[in-house]
Amino acid sequence: MMKALHNISVGETKKLIKPVIWMSIVNFVNMIPFILIAVIVHLIFDYYSGAPVELSMLWKLWGGMVLCFALMYVCQNKAMVITFLDGYSAAADGRIRLAEHIRKLPMGYLTSKDSGELGNMMMVDFDQTERAMTHILPQLISSIVVSVISIFLLFFLDWRLSLATFAGLPIAVLVLWGVSGLERKINVRLSYARIKQSNRLQEYLTGMKEIKAYNLQGANFSAFREACEDYRDACIRAEGVIGPINLVSSVFLKAGLSLITITGVFLLLGGSLEISVLALFLIVGTRIFDPLTTVIMRLSELKSCHVSGKRVTALFEQPVMGGTDNLPESHDIRFEHVIFGYGNDKILDDVSIVMKEGEMTAIVGPSGSGKTTVLRLAARFYDPQSGKVLFGGKNEAEIDPEKLMSKISMVFQDVYLFKDTILNNIRYGRENATREEIEAAAKAARCYDFVVKLPQGFETMVGEGGSTLSGGEKQRLSIARAILKDAPVILLDEATSSLDPENEIEIQKAINHLVQGRTVIMIAHRLKTIAGADKIVVLDRGQVVEEGKHSDLLHKGGLYANLWQLQTQMSGWKIGRMQ
Repeated sequence: MMKALHNISVGETKKLIKPVIWMSIVNFVNMIPFILIAVIVHLIFDYYSGAPVELSMLWKLWGGMVLCFALMYVCQNKAMVITFLDGYSAAADGRIRLAEHIRKLPMGYLTSKDSGELGNMMMVDFDQTERAMTHILPQLISSIVVSVISIFLLFFLDWRLSLATFAGLPIAVLVLWGVSGLERKINVRLSYARIKQSNRLQEYLTGMKEIKAYNLQGANFSAFREACEDYRDACIRAEGVIGPINLVSSVFLKAGLSLITITGVFLLLGGSLEISVLALFLIVGTRIFDPLTTVIMRLSELKSCHVSGKRVTALFEQPVMGGTDNLPESHDIRFEHVIFGYGNDKILDDVSIVMKEGEMTAIVGPSGSGKTTVLRLAARFYDPQSGKVLFGGKNEAEIDPEKLMSKISMVFQDVYLFKDTILNNIRYGRENATREEIEAAAKAARCYDFVVKLPQGFETMVGEGGSTLSGGEKQRLSIARAILKDAPVILLDEATSSLDPENEIEIQKAINHLVQGRTVIMIAHRLKTIAGADKIVVLDRGQVVEEGKHSDLLHKGGLYANLWQLQTQMSGWKIGRMQ
């Protein structure tokens, strides 16, 4: 039970205590008027039995009912404030904690998940736990508490009517227990159908250019349609199976009202029961069925929230990247017999490379040879499956990941800019940077001139992902961000491979400013951009096949020389019609 509460509340079980207490108070206060009504009925029966009318008592009872309504409002208002404040705060804090936890997870785990699945956890699954914390758990737990206490009190008032009142409760519980396994399977399937629909929707929106370009409509893009239909079917199945089961349980539970009447009549005829006690059971007993019915009707909803909470908790339990050591003084990077692969596909096979401090090391090779993987391992996006990656002579797996990344700047081939101002997108390189430092970085990255020509200059909002800027403009902003960070190690992943000549020249100038006096690891598709590198490492099929300076590699006549020759020949290639 406690484990389930831990999952549903995503570790915030303590925040349920005050809401449950106040909701229990509300439920008890709501029952007081009905108890007072039962006392009034008792006085009326006494009057018809020949006793004098106790008007003063009646006025007190009526006054008590008025006070109860006022108290009911105060308690209900207090309970709502506490419940919603704690519930929504727990969900908001949980999302922030989960986002920070995801940031610290190995990239290998993140890339094994669809981004839609993680987004679904952040939003939809947390919506479920949020609803459980604000609308389900406090009401459900307080209903159980009030019902148990009421059962105990009524039992001492008259055990026979108490047994009649709750005779159907064990059957209702057995029905729910008997189908709990089926409910769990249905809720799991519903959860995965929802995730699948979210993934396909994100895929559909992300691939909109391709969908338009290739006219992928109707049956040609069936994945999204099938995901929506699967989710629809899962929802219908859940409602069609779980709903009737809950109704059957409720019927057995509410059968207690009929049993109270039947049992009470026989006991009255036998002279062993006062009519006022029967009236109390009929009035108060019916109020007990409402919270118990609420428990039954919302139990399946709570189980669905449990599935969502369990998924979020499982993500929280994923181990973050380890390492606690401080950084060494030097900034050279060394690969020692590194073996690494994605899943069952081996990408790097016994790779050993020395990338010296203050030098530029270029990584080249055919597509799929493992160039980008070298950069990802150097930045510790992943840990090698065998061998070591050393930073300044220390195993990166032992270094605090946050401290390691503080010494590394990366410029990716595909730049991502956040939906924010240009100023803030550059400032991500160093959050405490001044306006003057940001503008200086922009000038060094050759992006200052185009930025100041924009309508709002540095305050211009960037579309999500940088959609409102050209590829060259995004690259230069990315380089400005790296210049501002001023890290001693620079990783460049084909930063100029897809640019036009004018942008390539500007970005090459920006990169030349960025790499001065730093340890640089650079992947380049165009070999002419790395001809002046201190060392060129040639990869092929995940292994180092050559390394040395440009002139030495050309003289060897190996793979690098062959690639250079092919690119030289391709530089004069033109599109023409077949003769």
